[in-house]
Amino acid sequence: MAYLKRGANSSLYSFGFKPGVAPGSVSEGQIYYNASDALFYIYADGAWKSLSGAMQPTGGITTAYSSGGTDYIAHTFLTSGIFTSEITRDVDYLVVAGGGGGGGFTGGGAGAGGFRTGTGFEVTAQSYGIVVGAGGNGADGNADGSSGGISVFASFTSAGGGGGAGNNRPGVAGGSGGGGGKANSGGGAGNTPSTSPSQGFAGGTGGTNVDPSGAAAGGGGASEVGENGISNTRAGNGGDGLANAFRTGSDITYAGGGGGGILNSGTPLTNSTGGAGGGGRGGNQTSDIGVAGTPNSGGGGGGAGNTNGTTNNNGGSAGGSGIVVIRYTA
Repeated sequence: MAYLKRGANSSLYSFGFKPGVAPGSVSEGQIYYNASDALFYIYADGAWKSLSGAMQPTGGITTAYSSGGTDYIAHTFLTSGIFTSEITRDVDYLVVAGGGGGGGFTGGGAGAGGFRTGTGFEVTAQSYGIVVGAGGNGADGNADGSSGGISVFASFTSAGGGGGAGNNRPGVAGGSGGGGGKANSGGGAGNTPSTSPSQGFAGGTGGTNVDPSGAAAGGGGASEVGENGISNTRAGNGGDGLANAFRTGSDITYAGGGGGGILNSGTPLTNSTGGAGGGGRGGNQTSDIGVAGTPNSGGGGGGAGNTNGTTNNNGGSAGGSGIVVIRYTA
């Protein structure tokens, strides 16, 4: 590690060497070169500061913050884009796919987008195409909701959330699985395709087809399985997501499953809830359209309820789009 040092009676800098660490005895305006990160630093206002702003990565929305005594820079992608690194460095990453769309007519809540995160991944001097998955579309009639879109950074791909099941149908597999429709319909598998650690959980199983008919299940989330359909008056809640602090230094929860829909408006009527992390609640007989997943959360859309027994009502709601965050030490 080399550094430049200004003489006591000169405006010029002289070269010196201090392997492995920054110069121990410093003065205002002193500069050194750090061979480990290929950056020049200047000692100003009592601290070492990088002179190589042009060497910093580009792409996305850039945020600087301090957490636990460490300074970080985060690049947040709310839509697809390009992350460019000018040097080799280690980064932390969060990759959340788009949530699935809710099922139609007493439909299952949709599964959350796959949730993948890690630390200490080495990027090299190149550009990386970033893909941010769109949320899936909610379904009309008895159809299943569509699955969410994948999100990608480098070698890490998160699968879109599985669509919520339509009436009397099983949920769709995905990053997290969609919830089953009523009448004992099974939930879609989560963590599909398989990753380690798991990127998400399965959807729940729809309630029994009693008279009056039962309720659909919640979609799976990043931290738990979607809840089964409970009774004629309550569908299953969406599974909760997971928290991550890479974007701002404070925890934000992502990838919650959507809540299932209810066919009847019995008493007491309790709407399902979406899972923590952007999942939308399910619909019921008096409010038949489920709630959409929150944008850039990967949350699953809520399953549709029913209006006066008709099967051609507006269906389940759309899933929330995904997000990609890349951060490194400043």
